Amino acid sequence: MPEALHGPEIIPVGRSVRVTVPASSGNVGPGYDCLGLALGRYDRLTVTRVESGLGFDLSGEGSEEVPRSADHLVIRAMRTAWRAVGLHELPGLHVVAENRIPHSRGMGSSASAIVAGVTAANALLPRELQLTENAVLQICSQMEGHPDNVAPSLLGGLVISYAAEEGCRSVPVSVHRDVRPVVAVPDYEVPTRLARGLIPESVPHRDAAANAGRAALLVHAATAEPGELFAGTADLLHQQYRAGAMAPSAGLLARLRGRGLPAIISGAGPTVLVLAESPERAALAAEEIRAFEGEAASSFEGRTVTWAVEELTVDSEGVIVESVGSGELS
Repeated sequence: MPEALHGPEIIPVGRSVRVTVPASSGNVGPGYDCLGLALGRYDRLTVTRVESGLGFDLSGEGSEEVPRSADHLVIRAMRTAWRAVGLHELPGLHVVAENRIPHSRGMGSSASAIVAGVTAANALLPRELQLTENAVLQICSQMEGHPDNVAPSLLGGLVISYAAEEGCRSVPVSVHRDVRPVVAVPDYEVPTRLARGLIPESVPHRDAAANAGRAALLVHAATAEPGELFAGTADLLHQQYRAGAMAPSAGLLARLRGRGLPAIISGAGPTVLVLAESPERAALAAEEIRAFEGEAASSFEGRTVTWAVEELTVDSEGVIVESVGSGELS
């Protein structure tokens, strides 16, 4: 498209959209960079086109640390989406964000911000200029660097992503109704860049082959036979290499799996996620996490780690976009 095909006037002053985006767990045990799960904890974003300027009303997780400028990840995502259709000048915007997804904990906060920004920007455009679902997926994946978090936030459910000639492809599958995700979110952070840097460039062939089998089993277990979730969540590609950077999480993971619970590190950590096979097993997981919290093994860098424990749902819808104001052409 030509460099300045469209100007800000294509979005009427007063037009407003609200998007609700689920959290996500990437990697999902053996599904390194290819499996993601949408979780029932949500960020909500409302964007309104105003005459001029850039205003923010931010609350919740990380709201005091993120920039209130065009460097905010949501605004960067919006600009990326608009540039794809030839809109290069940032319109006047007012952004209201209510964040419930913890930052730097392995629950897809950056992916959710990207999905929120791209989908909000797309919804503000005239219908004839709006991006396709596939184009939205490609933009979000390119910004995040991989699709395993953005795809479940977009599509809901358990999502299988893979590389294709035209970019990435993502296929959502429905999770069995008995599966109960339980998260243990610690009060310390592990930057994703640090966690990714700990993964070796190569692994033994036998580990790769074993992991492929477990990943295939995990899809079957999560969708049809939850009793196989413990075997299906075994991983040899990433969790063991990151353990030193998140010792309390590694310790909790070992304890839970030692009790036969299908626990994994969520994304790049340090949150621990249990894909419990039933409500009773979810309650047991929560009890074990709280017991671990009270033990000396849960200390980290000279202090006791505390854990926020919550049973969540699997989100089955993905991002929800609502028009809350139509505006008028100025």
